[in-house]
Amino acid sequence: LGGLGMRLFGFDVHAGELPPSSEELATLWRPYIETCIEAFGPARAMFESNFPVDKGSGSYQLFWNAFKRIAAGCSPDEKTALFSGTARRFYRLD
Repeated sequence: LGGLGMRLFGFDVHAGELPPSSEELATLWRPYIETCIEAFGPARAMFESNFPVDKGSGSYQLFWNAFKRIAAGCSPDEKTALFSGTARRFYRLD
């Protein structure tokens, strides 16, 4: 499925009284993100943000810390792919 893009959105976290923690976001997002990574593999998946559009839901650091929590069980090579390698290849940055 070349060229397939899948975006996950904020799950209405902006509607809460307090901003979510990275732990709460990781808990909400984990089942969806892990399913995508299992289906397509880290070489065809990447973490990205919709910042600053999502600024109303939390900080840039919050989103990336949630991604780090989700990727905690990944190997170093898988983390490299998810956080930079896939994007470098896809956007031809190398």
